[in-house]
Amino acid sequence: MSSDNPVAGDGDLVPDDVLAAGSATAAPGPVGTGEARGPGHDGTLNDGAGHADGGPLASGRVLADSDVPSDGDVLGGGVLGDSDVLGDGDVLEDSDDAGPALRAALEAIMLVADEPVPEVLLAQVLERPRGEVGTALRELRAEYTAQGRGFDLREVAGGWRFYTRADCAPLVERFVRDGQEVRLTQAALETLAVVAYRQPVSRARVSAVRGVNCDGVMRTLVLRGLVDDFGTDTETGAILYRTTSYFLERMGLTSLADLPDLAPFLPDDFADIEDN
Repeated sequence: MSSDNPVAGDGDLVPDDVLAAGSATAAPGPVGTGEARGPGHDGTLNDGAGHADGGPLASGRVLADSDVPSDGDVLGGGVLGDSDVLGDGDVLEDSDDAGPALRAALEAIMLVADEPVPEVLLAQVLERPRGEVGTALRELRAEYTAQGRGFDLREVAGGWRFYTRADCAPLVERFVRDGQEVRLTQAALETLAVVAYRQPVSRARVSAVRGVNCDGVMRTLVLRGLVDDFGTDTETGAILYRTTSYFLERMGLTSLADLPDLAPFLPDDFADIEDN
């Protein structure tokens, strides 16, 4: 074998000018496994050191065909480390982070965030430098904009959060209004009006005003968050109900005092009906 820096292996011939004084190898000839060679040029193993078949070499030594590599051994002119090729296509590589990539982790957190998340908190959770996290967030924002995604990653109120894009707002509004909102039935509206004007009131009293059993309707209003229980009647022990703050929000009212006056909508003989 010939090169500028020859490495002798099993069966290679070592010229006389490579072998130095004190070498255990005499005239040029095949160098067998286990034979020692003294100090020489780049093609030497070590200062007078030898090895047995299959025995490991010390750090910094050239490997022959039968040598067992270890960290620091020279393989093909380079020092063998954790990521060097040891066999046919077999590579050992360090894996400091076995989890998802940084950008994938940021997207996962942003999807479940219900308020802007500060960069410092993201850096703490992901155990990455804050500058690296900020750079990744800005890269994601630019990527979403360039690709024309229907959502955007915005930096607002000291943090980051996903938002739908402004040009998609009409579609989102239509979906929320028509696809998700279920209108109250006439019976539910009538029951809700009785509770609003007579609260706190029991289900029995509401049924008496409407003239029909309203237990099922009351359960529906409670599930919708429009009505809630308000303790019990001291005399009968019946559960009392009242409207909630969500009711005021949906009706656009500041307080119950803003409810419209009911008198103009009552029949003339309402007082007699109440007495009966």
